[in-house]
Amino acid sequence: MVDANMLVEMVFSGLSALVIEEIEDAGEVIVVRASTRGGAVQCPACGTPTRRVHAFHERMPADVPVDGRRVLLRVRVRRMRCRSSGCARHTFREQVPGLLERYERRTVRLRELLRAVVRELAGRASARLLPALGIAAGRDTALRILLGIALPERAVPAVLGIDDFALRRSCSYATVLIDADTGTRIDVIPGRGTQTGADWLRTHPGVRIVCRDGSTAYAQAVREALPGAVQVADRWHLWHGLAETVVKEVAAHSACWAGATGLQDGPRARTTAQRWAQVHGLLGKGVGLLECSRRLGLGLNTVKRYARADAPERLQRVPQYRPTLVDPYREHLRTRRVEDPGVPVQQLLREIRELGYQGSANLLTRYLSQGRAEDDRAHLSPRRAARLLLSAPDKLTAGQQERLGQIALACPEITALHGLVGAFAALLKPVEANAAGLEQWIHAARTADLPHVHSFIRGIEQDRDAVVAALTTPRHNGRTEGVNTRTKMLKRQMYGRAGFTLLRHRILLA
Repeated sequence: MVDANMLVEMVFSGLSALVIEEIEDAGEVIVVRASTRGGAVQCPACGTPTRRVHAFHERMPADVPVDGRRVLLRVRVRRMRCRSSGCARHTFREQVPGLLERYERRTVRLRELLRAVVRELAGRASARLLPALGIAAGRDTALRILLGIALPERAVPAVLGIDDFALRRSCSYATVLIDADTGTRIDVIPGRGTQTGADWLRTHPGVRIVCRDGSTAYAQAVREALPGAVQVADRWHLWHGLAETVVKEVAAHSACWAGATGLQDGPRARTTAQRWAQVHGLLGKGVGLLECSRRLGLGLNTVKRYARADAPERLQRVPQYRPTLVDPYREHLRTRRVEDPGVPVQQLLREIRELGYQGSANLLTRYLSQGRAEDDRAHLSPRRAARLLLSAPDKLTAGQQERLGQIALACPEITALHGLVGAFAALLKPVEANAAGLEQWIHAARTADLPHVHSFIRGIEQDRDAVVAALTTPRHNGRTEGVNTRTKMLKRQMYGRAGFTLLRHRILLA
């Protein structure tokens, strides 16, 4: 058995600095009456110890809840008189270090509990949770406590990660800076771009390595503020850029690997062929791209896309078909139409309904007229075909590997693209030899008839040093991207209800 006095000491062990005189059950509130322990107290102004009591005061701070109920302390404290005649502070109120602080209406441990909650949930969410814990606090109080938490002083790291995020997409942005080695948040500043990054780097010297994505603005900022710093591109962004390039190249060669469904047909395909003829007709006469854009009323990027294609088929895509209820019966339909090309649609409908088909006759008719039943495999979109080229071979099933082999051998360009993807993937494991390997890869890519890959190479050439550093050193910008993911969640929690100051405080305290 536990003695009642011992139980009180256990429950209220955090009040050991006080002398507990009485505990009162007041319904929803537990009132603890206590007083300070006697003894000399140092004057906060001159440091002279004194035992002279001038008066008594009562403080009523809140303490951590017990049994889901609020706890209120009624503490009798002494007002002391300083013994030094030359001290400007004649009287002062004694404090209880570690338990009560000046002007506080909560104990230190209750304040730390509140800080832990508001640090994670901020205002509204904290105001909903705290009453369930037995703590009375509104959303304004929660925000005031949050903003009262001092931001930690952090030294400028030698390896800095930098990235931007949208405060309001297409309108306003901010820049987050972290220690790329530890992931510690260093600072969050409003704005983005060259000037923003350069100003911060000039006022915070000590950075030797900067990890970033492919942003040319931050690259220029580092060159201006820290010309001797090493810039490291992010390997994930390099692979992502290549992946987008592969999707474009695979789509441009849709005529090579498309099955019986063929390419898109109709007015859109005819318009594409006409525009391709117009653009190449003007280019054959020596007209520049900008003049072609003006004469034809097309965007400059559109004209460039038509100019890169050596045939109108390079601009056409396979149809975009969604999965339907007929897909599970495609093999049966294909077999029957091979055996009897003139089999009626109604006959096929009856057969597949016996197999479990629950769709309509119109859906089956459209499926057959699109030619989807003629393919020996399910319909494949350019993005799905590109995914097969970009996936590691050991991650593919036997059926996917067989399909990949068919796509890779569809034409010499796709075969070359498949080899380039595998070679670039091998470079993403950083070793010193990758610098020479990147040069060989660029040379091989330039000899292939792959215009979109050539555009990707030009981007690498503009940031060659940072790309080489990414492929030869273990540095990366992954931790910064992780901080950005957390930041977006915080931003959406407070969207439209908080300003940059509060968001910055939460990011740096996270």
